Amino acid sequence: MGEFDLIQRFFSWPTPRAVLGVGDDCALLAPSAGMHMAISTDTLISGRHFFPDVDPQALGHKALAVNLSDLAACGARPVAFVLALALPEVKDAWLEAFAKGLFDLAQAHGCELIGGDTTRGPLTITITVFGEVPNTPTEAASHGVSTGALLRSGAQVGDDIYASGSVGDAALALRALQGKITLPDSLMAAARARLERPEPRVALGLALRGVATACADVSDGLRGDLDHILESSQVGATLQRDALGSLLATRKNYPGAASAFDAAFGDFAAQCVLGGGDDYELVFTAPESKRLAVAKAAELSATPVTRIGQVVLAHGITLMDASGKALPSLAVGDFASFDHFSLG
Repeated sequence: MGEFDLIQRFFSWPTPRAVLGVGDDCALLAPSAGMHMAISTDTLISGRHFFPDVDPQALGHKALAVNLSDLAACGARPVAFVLALALPEVKDAWLEAFAKGLFDLAQAHGCELIGGDTTRGPLTITITVFGEVPNTPTEAASHGVSTGALLRSGAQVGDDIYASGSVGDAALALRALQGKITLPDSLMAAARARLERPEPRVALGLALRGVATACADVSDGLRGDLDHILESSQVGATLQRDALGSLLATRKNYPGAASAFDAAFGDFAAQCVLGGGDDYELVFTAPESKRLAVAKAAELSATPVTRIGQVVLAHGITLMDASGKALPSLAVGDFASFDHFSLG
């Protein structure tokens, strides 16, 4: 099967929103009036970002999900994407399953495949996604940039800090697949779904426009991605240890009680929450006066959110216990997030 036959068979799809889609040297995409185009690119490499024997349908889902998560963090509505796919060989069954996972998620979010490239090589997937966000700043999102997008740079002292959904379960699943821990079968299945089939929080991102002051997606670890907000906004944060523990769905459903989970995994679980990554949730800030609006956004998007801390003036992150006492800085500092080029 040739390259163009492969594209025609597996990756040709209706593109009603594109002026010109798959088939020419370039696609043509016309932005809607009053909108900025939001653009993000991610690459997934076999053996680095996913196991070589991963379910191809799950891989197709995740390959697009990680990009849609970036749009969610900006409050952008998905429009279209391009796919660059390197394959060591052509396997019809693998490609059919991969394409199904990819297009099922694309259809769910109204995001059209409008072009890309295929080549022979180690299995590598690169997707560039395009979204739209109003070009008129809202009160909450205006930070010297003429856009209605959610940015990382708008957190203010006194803002609440929130995380969406479940954080840390994907990292727990990865550790289990690596043989570092053992989870009960029922919990392993749920945690593995969080690792291999993350749900991008697009609806929540849209609902947070005009409510959140800053936002980032949790891809490399909650601590590191919150750090991006704090550094861009030139502020610091205090985080509540108990609230962080409540983010782990695995902990909530562990046989026995949360205390049994803590006894079994302890700081290992904390590492997964703060530094694990692969969650593709949102971490965001909003004024205390917007708590009802945040709750409404969570309800409208059918996405749970947890208030985990507060923005403060002093730079850095301080972990607090239930009594409000600051825990040692190493309680946060040791939980480094993922970095492709870290020498550690």
